[in-house]
Amino acid sequence: MPKVIGGILLISIYSALTFYLGWGVKQWLGAMGWFRYPILFWLVLYLVAFSIIIGRLHESLRFFSVIGNYWMFIFEYGLLLCLAAQLIIWLTPFKNVQIIGSIAIAVLFMLSIIGSYLAYSPVVRHLEITVDKKDSELKSLRAVVASDFHLGVLSHKRHLQRFVDLSNEAQPDIVLLAGDIVDDDPKWFVQGEMADVMKQLTSTYGTYGILGNHEYYGKKIPEFIKEMKNANVNILLDETIRIDDAFILTGQEDRTNKDRKSLAELKSSESLPWLVMNHTPDDLLTPSKLGVDLHMSGHTHKGQLWPNQYITARVFELDYGYKLKDQMHTLVSSGYGFWGPPMRIGSRSELWIVDMKFR
Repeated sequence: MPKVIGGILLISIYSALTFYLGWGVKQWLGAMGWFRYPILFWLVLYLVAFSIIIGRLHESLRFFSVIGNYWMFIFEYGLLLCLAAQLIIWLTPFKNVQIIGSIAIAVLFMLSIIGSYLAYSPVVRHLEITVDKKDSELKSLRAVVASDFHLGVLSHKRHLQRFVDLSNEAQPDIVLLAGDIVDDDPKWFVQGEMADVMKQLTSTYGTYGILGNHEYYGKKIPEFIKEMKNANVNILLDETIRIDDAFILTGQEDRTNKDRKSLAELKSSESLPWLVMNHTPDDLLTPSKLGVDLHMSGHTHKGQLWPNQYITARVFELDYGYKLKDQMHTLVSSGYGFWGPPMRIGSRSELWIVDMKFR
């Protein structure tokens, strides 16, 4: 019962905010002399606003999911711009709704262009760290680390190809994919023939990945693992493996799985360098106490759209970037892909090249 009440309250608030945004757009359209057919206007507005839900009702309604993804961007920045426009009209001598509204629309359009560029033009970031482990047969190790691809309709095959090209250019020893590789359902990965692109990844020790929360949301984990195997990606399910006499690699299941093993259960007794992938950076204390050398996560997207990063910064000890916690090197990526709108403001699609030196 509390969940039902909470759901009704959430929908009511969302509907009210949608009405406020629609009212602002209506004011501008009226000032421009373009407002016609009010019933049709509100019907289309709420149809778009709830397209995220409509698109999940059936596969044939997938188009609504795409609309819903773009709507999320319009909703967030539309509200901010609508509020800013109202404050200007109420608190300053500038009362021209036509001009102020047109400026707000132009700003929204420019933000969408900038956001699309930041989402689809990934940047390569570099990190150099030193690990005090003497037992490895290696003196150094280069890893390409990426997360949150959300491969699907909008984070598509061409975007994945950019990652493969950038990764291969780095000539890594290993490629590590820290969860949310597909956007819920792997069927778009299959239909887009993305395995053919993923297979092009080259490295000394291969490509390894883990599950994220969205793989669980899709509820098709066996199919996902099968497709990843076909793409030459080894998915670690609460597993710790030894790679030659070089290092130890652990892949934790996502915290969405309440039955996942603890990291202590996955710890190896060997003194080789220990690398851990855990999609959500919700607990950095435990791995640092257990002696992890490099801990890698994603999930946060660094908020993806400003000012959401202020929320993720409050929720997580480290929501983005690098931090040395005790002896443990910690890396949280903002992700290579995106969730929802194919835009980023205040963050950027990225992959990391991590150069580890052992001594």
